[in-house]
Amino acid sequence: MRAKIAIAISGGIAAYKIPNLVRLFVKSGCEVKVVVSKNALNFVTETTLRTLSCNPVYSDMFSNNGSATEHISLADWADAFVVAPATADVIGKYANAIADDCLTTTLLAFDKTVFLAPAMNTKMYNNKGVQENLQTLIHRGVKLIEPVSGELACGASGNGRMAEPEQIFREVERHFESSGLLCGKTVCVTAGPTYEQIDPVRFIGNNSSGKMGIAIAENLAAKGARVLLICGPSNVKTNNPLIERTDVSSALQMYEAATAAFERSDAAILSAAVADYTPKNVFSQKVKKVDAALTIELVQTKDILATLGKMKSPKQALVGFALETNNEFENAKAKLEKKNLDFIVLNSLRDKNACFGYDTNKVTIIDAKGQTITTDLKSKAEIAEEIVLKLISVMQEKEK
Repeated sequence: MRAKIAIAISGGIAAYKIPNLVRLFVKSGCEVKVVVSKNALNFVTETTLRTLSCNPVYSDMFSNNGSATEHISLADWADAFVVAPATADVIGKYANAIADDCLTTTLLAFDKTVFLAPAMNTKMYNNKGVQENLQTLIHRGVKLIEPVSGELACGASGNGRMAEPEQIFREVERHFESSGLLCGKTVCVTAGPTYEQIDPVRFIGNNSSGKMGIAIAENLAAKGARVLLICGPSNVKTNNPLIERTDVSSALQMYEAATAAFERSDAAILSAAVADYTPKNVFSQKVKKVDAALTIELVQTKDILATLGKMKSPKQALVGFALETNNEFENAKAKLEKKNLDFIVLNSLRDKNACFGYDTNKVTIIDAKGQTITTDLKSKAEIAEEIVLKLISVMQEKEK
């Protein structure tokens, strides 16, 4: 592995293990720079960290190399940031954008992949506020390296013990091994809802937020793909420069953009919640309320997924989504076959805290060979990882 790794050490007893983590990265060929909180130096010495990393240790915003902006240079330099141990204090500050020392300021200035390895007492880790802060960070794309159960420094035993340096190293190593898997590939992604206008004020829509599709787009881009994202109305922002975002409103606009994008794509993941029907006639003026009933005639929209299924070449991969409320598996499998998909991602509205509006999701992936993968309830970023890895396996099979 050849990467530039910034390691942030906060003030927890597990800090004494981090010199071994530094050694593992350096031995693998990485360049390592370390930033510490003042309290971290109660558990590990600056001399040890400087010797093992062969670089200065950053502990004060105004004392490193005579530059008051050295922490910004460190954030620009690194390819990945590893926060280990991550105390409840640092997690809370990071989640709430508080920068009051060298470590938190550098962390907030960093805009690439961050790995967080929490370490704290079990009761602290299970505290509702800590868990909410962790979920906030996961939603933002931070990679959580879960703590393990074991004997803690306080003498208790339970969940909250920092993952061992070897495990942290392997998680980062796997990230860099997969980061170039889609280099040179172009993937079309649809996300969000569509709005079908009734008049200049009102529309027919749905509750899709676009979070799942945009998480997929970000994951694809992180693995090197050029992503052609076609997004319905959504407040969710995209960050990776490899994402070329086209914002649309209606099903027809999404159809036109998706069919054009698929022609120059190696694969497509259609996660958007596209309206099946649209008003036959759109009123040019706002419809006024009257005593009589209002009837709006609806007509079917163009089926984007079916159209791409007919367009698909043997080398292209196509993935669809199915949102069901009953006969979920049977309906999803029928859609998979009818629309010539390589696999389909099944969402069920019966699953608590999943689907529209939530930061978490639970899905079943069904492929054309009949193989299925059912996930636990996870963050949408984690679900996106599973979907993209499945897509990569399908694309690799097509290239054989």
